[in-house]
Amino acid sequence: MRAWSLVHKWTSLVCTLFLLMLCLTGLPLIFHREIDDALGHDKWKPANPSGPLMDYDQVLKAALERNPGHVPLFMSFDTDRPVVNVTSGPTPDAKETDMVFSPIDQTSGDPVPDVPGGGVMDFILQLHTDMFLGLPGMLFLGGMGVLFTASIVSGVVVYAPFMRRMKFGTVRRSRSSKLKWLDYHNVLGMVTVAWVLVVGLTGVINTLADPIFETWKTNQLAALTAPYKGEALPAKIASVQQAVDTARKAMPGMTVQFVAFPGGGFSTDHHMAVFLHGNTPLTKHIAEPALIDARTGALTAVEKMPWYVETLALSKPLHFGDYGGLPLKIIWAILDLITIVVLASGLYLWLGGRRKAVAVEP
Repeated sequence: MRAWSLVHKWTSLVCTLFLLMLCLTGLPLIFHREIDDALGHDKWKPANPSGPLMDYDQVLKAALERNPGHVPLFMSFDTDRPVVNVTSGPTPDAKETDMVFSPIDQTSGDPVPDVPGGGVMDFILQLHTDMFLGLPGMLFLGGMGVLFTASIVSGVVVYAPFMRRMKFGTVRRSRSSKLKWLDYHNVLGMVTVAWVLVVGLTGVINTLADPIFETWKTNQLAALTAPYKGEALPAKIASVQQAVDTARKAMPGMTVQFVAFPGGGFSTDHHMAVFLHGNTPLTKHIAEPALIDARTGALTAVEKMPWYVETLALSKPLHFGDYGGLPLKIIWAILDLITIVVLASGLYLWLGGRRKAVAVEP
């Protein structure tokens, strides 16, 4: 028990401040869709609500005309608005800082204005994801998630003997403030143990997104496109609309999520990769690519994602409670707030112990 107590103490101390930051930034991210709507996302109206929609080639042309010298990198699609989002850059392998995100009204070709205050949510998301440190920041937070998991498991082991001596949920309010907060810390920790394990482990998985996709590209994607190895990037790509139509025909009943253009991280130098997902609560988070020959527009292959990529895809909505509607998000927020109390009370108990130790020193 002494060993388990030391594990709980030190794993908690190392990760507590970072976990508090993640819980505080994660709270608004749970409601990011609702916040976007409140800031004006749902107030935007298309220029021609009853008019015909531009095809994807016309949208791409409109976006690139606003960014001369750029090449297309990604094309994605809003699910609730006639908006096509084109990400472009000066080169196919452009850094994220050099990319330009252009939402285009599919009824007119006009740019869609940014959501007021959207920069605040982008800042919070970046802080929550990697603390503005890129992959090293993501891996560091993943390490904090591993320590947090060890802290949870050791906390359950340490608290178990007390549960045999006292009724579960007992808070000794008549005793000292420190003892009362120790009981709150233990009880609330046990109430949320299953949830924090799920959120903690899915958070760790999310921090491995870059290595997971690199593994997929190095193995499955490389094997599929081996016959095209060494071929130069096409000077001109085939119709994007044709590529999407071909992918839909090859994968009926699925919805297009995004298109990755040749030379980018999610395609090859010779292909457009059209990613489609299912339409059930589970399959809508799992995307599968159809590889389209960028020169001819012909279908090359349909690839099922490996289990580790599917695990990553499912972990993201589970981490933020983004698969069961507003009621589940509210539950996620309440559990997040309880976890903040658990973390803060643990820090309070440690600081109280430190002050007491200093006071009794000769």
